[in-house]
Amino acid sequence: MERTKIDILISGAGIAGLTAAAAFGTAGFSVICVDPTAPVTERNTDGSDLRSTALLQPARDFLKTAGIWAKLNPHASPLQTMRIVDAGGEVAEPRLTRDFDASDISDRPFGWNLPNWLLRREMLVRLDELPNVTFRPGVGTKTLLTRQSEALVSLSDDTQISARLVIGADGRNSAVRRAHGIGVRTTRYGQKALAFAVNHLIPHEGVSTEVHRTGGPFTLVPLPDYNGMPSSAVVWMERGARAKELYELPEDAFNDAMSERSCHLYGPLTLASRRTIWPIISQISDRFYAERTALIAEAAHVVPPIGAQGLNMSIGDMAALLELSLKDPSKLGEPEMLAQYERKRMTEVKARVTGVDALNRASMMSARPLRDARAAGVATLYSLAPVRKTLMQLGLGARG
Repeated sequence: MERTKIDILISGAGIAGLTAAAAFGTAGFSVICVDPTAPVTERNTDGSDLRSTALLQPARDFLKTAGIWAKLNPHASPLQTMRIVDAGGEVAEPRLTRDFDASDISDRPFGWNLPNWLLRREMLVRLDELPNVTFRPGVGTKTLLTRQSEALVSLSDDTQISARLVIGADGRNSAVRRAHGIGVRTTRYGQKALAFAVNHLIPHEGVSTEVHRTGGPFTLVPLPDYNGMPSSAVVWMERGARAKELYELPEDAFNDAMSERSCHLYGPLTLASRRTIWPIISQISDRFYAERTALIAEAAHVVPPIGAQGLNMSIGDMAALLELSLKDPSKLGEPEMLAQYERKRMTEVKARVTGVDALNRASMMSARPLRDARAAGVATLYSLAPVRKTLMQLGLGARG
């Protein structure tokens, strides 16, 4: 059977896979992107991803070069301020509030928040504009055989592909990673995250608010107004049993519970979408590459949804891989190029996974003395201006 020869096969069409397809396609490489599941691109359709993603400054810059940002910008909510609220006292009310303002380090916002379903929609529009990119929803990677000169891929529709590079963007349970026998180290926290959208009475004014009490943070991230009211995306992390209990509450009871957990900072919260629930883990792959293959995004690393690190780390992967690919396109997928990719990413990714793990463990604290220590730590770090600015720069990826 005749094989289709291309530069890059991308396995996985989540946000990371679609971004990679747009970026490498815009750079001039021939790309096929496949995924056995078609992306859901409408908010109220079953299976839509109701989480949101805060795209930090470096991520926005990368999306501009990929031709995506112009499509996203009209829908994006700027994040000017990151607010940390400690509510770890006897009752659910703020006892410490600290604001990290982007103007301290930049003339731009920290980032821009967008719903995940909308990100997918606009990225597909961009792929349609690129004649050298083919997106094939409903088609998966069946077998992968690599050799020194190429990767031979059989797809689920029996298509045969010869690619110079395979990019595994197929998630935390990556079949591409397993095909190469690459192991992972996984940390399970016994937590789940509820993700949904809310309406509220008090405008968010571009402030992303993270409320710490026990079980994990309750985070509200600005969205555009919905049905004429201020709206935010919420990620509510709790111990697994409590998260399941909340997930199953009647809507009125759930509205009451989340309003109390938010300390009523934006007035009463009301559901503006269905609820979704996700397991929380940290995970890092033992290697980020194999013969003719690079792993990116959750195929390489997974972190809890704290500090907007997940997709922004993934875009860091793509930026490093694209830079090396363009440095000498004739070396695409060769061993030294892929080894350089791993060297560029592994140290930073390990540091960020470790840092987010520590933040998550701190947010889960239930014993009162530990909650008090957490609040004191936030206050101390915030009071030291050079430390505060450095932490904000690290969060943006401005320093490795």
